[in-house]
Amino acid sequence: MKTNFILLFLSLISVSAMLSNQVHAEGVEFGIDLGWDSKYISEGRNNLADGGVYLGAASVSSGDFTSYAAVVRGDSEHYTEWNFGLEYALNLHDNLETIVGYQRLEFYGDERGSDNEFFAEIAYTGVDWLIPSVAYTYATEAGGYFVEVSLHSPWQLTEQFSITPYITQGFDFQYATEEHDGANHFQMGVEASYALSSNMAISAHFSHVIAMADIKKEAEMDGYTGSLDESYGGIYLSWSF
Repeated sequence: MKTNFILLFLSLISVSAMLSNQVHAEGVEFGIDLGWDSKYISEGRNNLADGGVYLGAASVSSGDFTSYAAVVRGDSEHYTEWNFGLEYALNLHDNLETIVGYQRLEFYGDERGSDNEFFAEIAYTGVDWLIPSVAYTYATEAGGYFVEVSLHSPWQLTEQFSITPYITQGFDFQYATEEHDGANHFQMGVEASYALSSNMAISAHFSHVIAMADIKKEAEMDGYTGSLDESYGGIYLSWSF
């Protein structure tokens, strides 16, 4: 599966605003995001044999609604993925950042594919320096769901520069693999963001993924005996207007 990668990309490029519980002004806001990752990692797996991916996204927000279109393209392999989505922010509590949404996915590579996903995420922002969150994604094609529990620790070092170490535990329930359920991977890393202006920021991350039971059992069935852990990084540019 290569389906919730765009959601991770969009959350990385906007992590500073989200974790600071920033409130957007009423009206229509546009966003353009560009990025590159050294590997195509999703659900703890490297999805491409060679190289990484370029990423691009455009979004329109009005009030609590955001619609977006995003594309992933391999930088060394023939692979293209389109995501079209709509999400809605729920105002449950001052200290809860909650979104629900839907996205349509189209895959173009060695094989043609598509999927539909419904997702939700909730983050508690009552403590500035430690933000717990839970993300849930259900895929109709796989007939399963994926859960990620995360802790982010944002630190605003200067007015323009912030750094955020994080850890994430992923659980697979017939989403990435049909045969195995349970602990999928553990991921740790650090994200950094620098505001170039009031509406433009550059961000980057370095992450390390440790394979757990679901990935290991899948590899055993495929006869793979090499290392299953992954390290990768990325850089992104975000512009809003």
